[in-house]
Amino acid sequence: MPQNVKLYQFINCYIIREHKIIREDIWVRNGKIIDPEKIFFDEKVVADEKIDCKKKLLAPGFIELQINGGYGYDFSFQDRTEEGLAIVGKKLLEYGVTAFCPTVVTSPTEIYHKVLPRLAPQQGGQHGATVLGAHVEGPFINKEKKGAHPSCCILTYDEGVSQLEKTYGSLDNIRVITLAPELINSSMVVRDLTRRNIVVSLGHSTANLIGGEEAHHNGANLITHLFNAMLPFHHRDPGLVGLLASEKVTEKQPIFFGIIADGIHTHPAAVRIAYRVHPKGLILVTDAISAFGLESGQHKIGQLDIEVKNNMAFIMGTETLCGSIASMIQCVRNLIKFTGCSPEYALEAASLHPAQVLGISDQKGTLNYGADADFVVLTDDYEISSTWINGECVYDAEL
Repeated sequence: MPQNVKLYQFINCYIIREHKIIREDIWVRNGKIIDPEKIFFDEKVVADEKIDCKKKLLAPGFIELQINGGYGYDFSFQDRTEEGLAIVGKKLLEYGVTAFCPTVVTSPTEIYHKVLPRLAPQQGGQHGATVLGAHVEGPFINKEKKGAHPSCCILTYDEGVSQLEKTYGSLDNIRVITLAPELINSSMVVRDLTRRNIVVSLGHSTANLIGGEEAHHNGANLITHLFNAMLPFHHRDPGLVGLLASEKVTEKQPIFFGIIADGIHTHPAAVRIAYRVHPKGLILVTDAISAFGLESGQHKIGQLDIEVKNNMAFIMGTETLCGSIASMIQCVRNLIKFTGCSPEYALEAASLHPAQVLGISDQKGTLNYGADADFVVLTDDYEISSTWINGECVYDAEL
């Protein structure tokens, strides 16, 4: 029987389904999770191969929406984009990430024109995690909240969406755009991008709550690294943070927010507040930079020189944070520690929730029947034992 039509049964395991951990086998064929009832009653066949999971937990593969690079590579560098994408994509498998959006920070126009064509969606496998398309964080942001973004490259879109097309060269490979909703023409731009099925994320912004609500009404459904590079919460105007409790946010039109749970970018108490106010919207992101996976020292992020010291990354010569060096599984463990949430919730914050904001939760971020067989096998202390994409083992910690 050809390899791709073999029937696999993962036995002796616990899985996450319907937001709960249950004891159940997983059946996989043609890279999809299939309903065993059809096997038992319609096909009346047995598995071609049984895989003993030794009572470990199977969780949906992690989806990383914001990662700038790692292992010395930055996705904003035009000279080594393909090489960096391959190496980082392969390394991410060790941390349970089965799909990701390589992130390009605010850069000169010519960088976008050369880099974005190389960040097209591609299926994952032994070579690395699935690429879902690029996340472009800028350059249409507010200089007052630029963070580690170079102010000389920050732009406005006075001409509307045509300005984005000129700047990026093409919108074809873009999956997420972070922008500041207070910029002129934002309403028109957000509506147009949403119609093109591009996720609009609000960030690096001085927008107040009303501005955030207007952008959300027009289709923006994500907030970039909550609490970071935005107005601080104020009791008279809570800013973008207030979207978590806004009356304008509904089940039919939800809001999600990325949060960096590395214990540095966001205080554990702030993580707890966000979790308790709006748990359905919390998405774990690492915002990892080129120094992820490297030793302390000097590195690059986009156009800037940075320094890693004491497990933190700073713009060279300053105390300005510029992305993390945390892994996704580390953020999962931190979320459990910081909030006291259930393990299944923390694991879904790294899988189901990002799939929901991208509109792909019927395919990824879940172990439901018909979904892609992308999952991680975890030890009792939430270390990655193995990672699987389309039912194929792409990383094994014991090898």
